[in-house]
This record gives sequence, C-alpha cells and structure tokens, in this order.
Amino acid sequence: MITLLKNGRIYDPTSGKDGVVQDIYIKNGRIIAKPSATEKITQTYDLTGKVVMAGAIDMHSHIGGGKVNIARMMLPEYQETKKYTEPEAHICTPSCSHNATPSATDTGFRYIEMGYTAAFEPALMPVNARQTHLEMADTPMIDKGGYAMLGNDDYFLRMLTAKKDQKAINDYVAWILHATQSIGIKVVNPGGINAFKFNQRRLDLDENNSHYQVTPREILKSLSTAVHQLGIAKPLHVHCNNLGAAGNFQTTLDTMSASDGVPMHLTHIQFHSYGTEGDKKFSSAAAQISEALNKNKHITADVGQILFGQTVTASGDNMMQQLNAKHANPKKSVIMDIECDAGCGVVPFRYKDQNYVNALQWAIGLEIFLSVEDPWRIFLTTDHPNGAPFTSYPHLIRLLMDKTFRNEAFAKLNLDAQAMSNLTSLDREYSLYEIAIMTRAGAANLIGLNDRGHLGIGAGADITVYTDQTDREAMFAKPDYVFKDGELVVKDGKVVKVVWGATHTAKPSFDIAVEKDLKDYFDKYHTMQLDSFKINDDEISNDGRGSIIVHENKKASH
Repeated sequence: MITLLKNGRIYDPTSGKDGVVQDIYIKNGRIIAKPSATEKITQTYDLTGKVVMAGAIDMHSHIGGGKVNIARMMLPEYQETKKYTEPEAHICTPSCSHNATPSATDTGFRYIEMGYTAAFEPALMPVNARQTHLEMADTPMIDKGGYAMLGNDDYFLRMLTAKKDQKAINDYVAWILHATQSIGIKVVNPGGINAFKFNQRRLDLDENNSHYQVTPREILKSLSTAVHQLGIAKPLHVHCNNLGAAGNFQTTLDTMSASDGVPMHLTHIQFHSYGTEGDKKFSSAAAQISEALNKNKHITADVGQILFGQTVTASGDNMMQQLNAKHANPKKSVIMDIECDAGCGVVPFRYKDQNYVNALQWAIGLEIFLSVEDPWRIFLTTDHPNGAPFTSYPHLIRLLMDKTFRNEAFAKLNLDAQAMSNLTSLDREYSLYEIAIMTRAGAANLIGLNDRGHLGIGAGADITVYTDQTDREAMFAKPDYVFKDGELVVKDGKVVKVVWGATHTAKPSFDIAVEKDLKDYFDKYHTMQLDSFKINDDEISNDGRGSIIVHENKKASH
C-alpha cells in the first residue's frame, strides 16, 4: 500500500526546502523514496497549489496531570459542551478560546484538527506520573511525552545539602526518567516551590532556601549538567524564579548564565521579561531579553504568549500562584502541596485588552517573537492554558505573519500600554518557512525527535496540508488534510478516523545502586512503595492505545 501526495508545495526546513514543489510517497506509516515502476500506488492526492508541512509539534502544553485536571473541574462552564464566546469588544476572535481546558479526548481532537500531531506535557510530577500518563493515554490522535519535574523534591534537595557528587545526581536524574517514562527534565521556580512551605514568599537566583541552604543557581547548575552529561537531547526546561514579577528580567538574564554554557531552555519567557520603568512600575524588557537570546546561542526559549479572553492559569509554581490568587476571575483558586515533593496553583484568569498590564504582556510576547533573530531557538507557545488555550495558535500565527493585522490589534489596546511598547516599529513578518521551523523542525530538533518534524526519507508520515490563504488564521485553523503515521485522519478540518499516538521517552543508563538509598527514603517518607512509583511499559500501551518510542541519547558528555 503506497500513498502518493502529488505536486504539493513543500516547506521542510530540515532539508532546506522552502516552497519546493515535490511528490511525497508513504508506505507503512513512513515517507519513502520514489518507488519502482513495478510497485503499485494505491492512493493519490493531488496537492497542486497546496502548502505541505510536517505535522506540528507543541513542545510545551499542559495536557495531563494533576493541575490541569483540577482546572477542568474548576471550570466546567468552559468545557467543550458549552463553548465560550468572546465579547466583540475583545481583539481575539471567537475561535481563540473554544474552551479554557478541554478534556483529554477533546484535546487530541482539537490538536489534530489544527494540524498538530504531537504535544508535550511540560510539568510531569514524578509522584503523579501515573495519572499524567493515564490522561495522556485518553488523549487520541497525537503523540505525547512529558518532562519530569525536579529541583523542588526533598530527595534531590537533600542530595545538594549533603554535597553529593555530580555522578550521584546524574544517576538520580536518569532513574527518574526511567521511572516516570519521561523524555526530559523540568525545573519550576528552582527551590521556590519548596521554600514556600518554609514561609518564604519570594526566592531569587542566589538566595538560599531557608531549610536546605541551597540556592536556585546551584539547582540549575546541577540539573543542567546532569541532563547534558547523560546525553539527553532535550535541554533542561527552566521555569525561572520570580514569574510575573515586575523587574524579573534581571533574574532571567542571570539564569541564562547559570548553566555556564551548557544548553538550557527557558520556558514561557514572556512571563519573565518585565521591567519596572514608567509611572506604573511595570514595563517591557523584551529588548534586553531578546538581545541576550541572540547572543547566548546555548539558550533556547518558548514565548508563552497571552491572548485576550478567559483562561485558567495552572502552574507548579504555587509560590507565585498564591500571590496571583487575588486576581482570580472567576473568584476561585486552588493552592496545594503534592506529597511534599512539589505543589501547584490553579487560578482562573481573564486577560483584558483594556487592562494596562495584560495589554503590555500581549505586546511583550510579540516583541520577543519579532526580535529574536533565529527561529530555530524560539518556539510558538501560549503555555496552554496559562496565556491562552492552544486553540488560539492560528490567531497567534496571523499576528506574527501579518503586520497590518498586528498593528490594527495593537491600536485597540489600553493607551498607556501602547505608549510603553515599540511593537509597531517592528516590521518583521514571519514566513511560512519560519513558521515551519518554529512549530515543526525546531521543536523536533529541540526535543530529539529525529524522525518527526520533517518530510525526509524515513520520517514518520505525520503530514499536514493547507490551502494557502491570505488570512493566515483561517489557513492554519483548518487544514485540508492531516496524515498521522501515514493514515488520513483529518479532512477539511474534521476528524475522519480515530487513532492513538505514541509516547516518547528517554532512558539513559544509570547505576542501579541508586535504588538502595531511594528505597530507604521511600520506606521512611513516602506514601507509596518504590516499585509502585515506577511506570511500566504495559501501563502506557494498555488496550492498544499507542506505543512507546524510546529515543537514543546523544553521546554522553563530561
């Protein structure tokens, strides 16, 4: 069975193809070279004039685990059964916010309908990994994966306090990846979530956790070194200290230097790019952050763009969410601890275009997008659902590709915020090729998905086909076709076949002796046995819902 996609206009940055007209052949779920004359082509799609890209990859989206499920329960009025419609006064169109936190099933359908074939949960709590995987197993259509959260767990902080060597930390990090079936490591407010439990309400980069006498800088350096030395493709995923605080851009700049040249990824960087200039003591530091990103080639970032309308903020950063709870809309929130290993805060929020801070946040994200020169090192996210639902991506893409549309939206903002932004002076418009980098090739390269995000021979046949339209929001909201592992699953923006994606993991080697101390610790402090903490393969692939893809590590570096 060979499928031919004929005469499509290919945007495949991995191979440098920028609108090249080319045929694509698919067999057994993979892209193959042109078959011989004796091999029969069983299905042909004429894509003349169509735009063809690899399936899109969302490298940071909260789609599973405790806090997103709490968000779903807190906001039943915004589930798919009762769609939320934006008031006309807001810039964002109704399609921006179908719902703040779609169910696991709807998440898969909404992603694939937009041409996304993979999404990665960026805050998988190790002690809660089983629930996260069960929710992702209920998410059809797309591939999944998670980044395990470390850096606030008691066991790790005890290791740093005891001055354990780097090898011991590496073994623990590798063990966590195996036990939780994750593909990367995440740290949220390094040390700060834990410090919150000891009545610290802020924690800067070089400030000690009062209980462990460990600084965030030490946490970042040890974890980024472990990820690098273990050969894990995905750099350490860092949610910086002082999220959302005016003046936090300096913490972000200092964080970039904390890895000493080792690769590091800074997530939802818009929330960490705030200055203190002006009468309101809240200003854009996008220029400083973008300049630093342009200079520091070992640092990558995703933006975490906010868009106007109702959403819910769901974060492991209970320290900052406790501060933000007073701004909740509607007025309800959950701030909680999880097994003394970390926490979470869930606060519904409504971003308003006439609110000075919200309007400037919107502008700051776009300023960063347009000022970072290398699209391979900046990624399109809204930190779903924190800045906006992922269903708003087509709207965001239009803002990046259409300066006139962007400026019209800007002109409707709070006037004081307009006066504090240089957005209209930025003339850049993203090209289709750059969008393909940011949402496909770059994301796959960052995570280490060697056979995804591109259209080369041997790649998994995750392919999205669009009609080229001047209105980029309409174009990216409704693909003509989406193929998942070679099967046609979406036609004219609607699901025509339900499939189950794979779970992507990384499993670097480690010294099994690490389990001796871990078992003693679990027996003394945890509510579960060590063996119950581990997620086995059968739990993920149960009932035929997907498979596990283990990615090879890069050569370990020391």
